[in-house]
Amino acid sequence: MAKQSQINDNSNIDTLPEIARQYLMYLLTIKSSSKLTVREYIFDLRVFFRFMKTRKLKINLENHEFDEIDVTDITLDFIKTITKEDIFEFLFYMSEQRDNINNSRARKLSAVKGFFKYLTNQVNKIDVNPAENIESPTIRQSLPKYLSLEESVNLLNTIQNDENNQNRIRDYCILTLFLNCGMRLSELVGINLNDISPDFTTVRILGKRRKERFVYLNEPCQQALLDYLEVRDRNKNIKDETALFISRQHKRVSNSTVQKMVDMSFFKAGLADKNYSTHKLRHTAATLMYQNGVDTRVLQEILGHEHLNTTQIYTHVANPQLFEAANKNPLAKIKQINKANNKDEEK
Repeated sequence: MAKQSQINDNSNIDTLPEIARQYLMYLLTIKSSSKLTVREYIFDLRVFFRFMKTRKLKINLENHEFDEIDVTDITLDFIKTITKEDIFEFLFYMSEQRDNINNSRARKLSAVKGFFKYLTNQVNKIDVNPAENIESPTIRQSLPKYLSLEESVNLLNTIQNDENNQNRIRDYCILTLFLNCGMRLSELVGINLNDISPDFTTVRILGKRRKERFVYLNEPCQQALLDYLEVRDRNKNIKDETALFISRQHKRVSNSTVQKMVDMSFFKAGLADKNYSTHKLRHTAATLMYQNGVDTRVLQEILGHEHLNTTQIYTHVANPQLFEAANKNPLAKIKQINKANNKDEEK
């Protein structure tokens, strides 16, 4: 019940049918899904059930606000009437009426497919899974944005020298870990004091699906942590004594607090127009390491990627070997030949 109340505080799981609430608790307790994933599924399944209710019960949306439709009364018998065609209509509705891009529709379909798989395979509530063979919308794979080495140094120097920032030592430490270790936002926020080894050489990270990994700390990270801990130890009002990074409210910093700090840091460093984020810092760490000779399999371990092909996207970003290959193409000299011919004609 403790975990359920924690979800309620953020996304109101009680607005879903009972069978859907059971599914989400299964994700939390058995599958060890993150709270963020479960929170997103709450929103996605609620929209799905609202659409199904309007479709099956012929509700006139002119007389009802879609986002106010109550779905807590949806029963298992109702769910059994949902077909593959209904799910296709849902995806079409999300595209045409709600302007969902492919990524958003893919996430919603993932929530729906997971729900029906649970009903079919885990609790045997339905015999046929209507979502089983529905293909996910194609997601366009875009290259990650990242800071250059010069921009990264500028960002760190800006924060280190910002004497008006009372938390500059903490903020500098956070940025240093982001840029050197390639952590996710949730991973950094979740670091506890005992996750750091006594000799400050490694930090234990709890990643997606609660998978643990150890990341080695280089000298700048070690020094930044030592400087921050010296300041942290002066705080006698800390409410969460296990947390590494503490907010002004003397408790563990939140995701939003760190995100706002990073946004402000970009602004102060003159990088606000680049639309960077905490995740761009992770991309920056990965890209800079790859550009300086780190093998993709080593990078996979550092970043905590489950599959190597996720890591290999960094091999397509600013690869100097690609530039060298382009210059080795014999056609690269055509322009020079033309210039030489023009000079002969002028003579």
